[in-house]
Amino acid sequence: MVVYAGQGDARRSMALLWRRPDEEAKPGPKPGLSLDVIVDAAIGVADEHGMAALSMRAVGERLGRTAMALYTYVPNKAELIDLMYDKVLGELPGDYPLDDGWRPALTAWARDTRAFYLWHPWVLQVSQARPVLGPNEFRMLETLLRILRETGLDVQVLRGVVGAVVQFVRGSADVIADVRRAARDTGVSDEEWWYARSPVLEEVAPDFAARFPLATWLGAEQAPGDDDCTPYLEREAEWNFTVGLDVLLDGIEVTIARSVG
Repeated sequence: MVVYAGQGDARRSMALLWRRPDEEAKPGPKPGLSLDVIVDAAIGVADEHGMAALSMRAVGERLGRTAMALYTYVPNKAELIDLMYDKVLGELPGDYPLDDGWRPALTAWARDTRAFYLWHPWVLQVSQARPVLGPNEFRMLETLLRILRETGLDVQVLRGVVGAVVQFVRGSADVIADVRRAARDTGVSDEEWWYARSPVLEEVAPDFAARFPLATWLGAEQAPGDDDCTPYLEREAEWNFTVGLDVLLDGIEVTIARSVG
């Protein structure tokens, strides 16, 4: 499923996203609930059960409250998703050393960001069509720009590089998240799925290798990896990410050299 950010009331959503930490503090006894407690509970629901399981009722049950008790703090689910999304982005590192240049820093950023997506796979279901416009979303962008500015590339070229890097990392994580989600939702592992269909493909298309020689050639070469416990598609996705990231970074270096020349 895909959800779109910014679907709630614009003024209320932005006020909640950009509130100061002390804005909820009030004199007297502390209430049993707070906005941060609710957002953390919602993140827990999404982490454990996926975005499809997220509802005000599910969050309320996790906190031992009714859904109605939550509306005092957050208007509805749309605003809650914005707050969840921006809060988890705060887990990402905000700075990378540039002593050895932009490439090692960007490699570390890409790996950390991909690991973050796989830790919170529901984040990948929040569409990039409309940004949340929260502080941690801008912090994430600022961190990436601080690294890429070291390349010295023209700002218009840099805009394209940012887009390419972000989409590559996000897309790579989405592949693995989808593989894991498919196995969980269907109850059939990737190995079981392929073992069931490969013999059938050989039966219905005995001339497959002759018709598709390049696909056969490529498929005969398995992705490197010594971890037999890792599903094949995850191992292949990891290899694709490693190779693809190197190719992408090589391309940035070529662009830098061309702009200097």
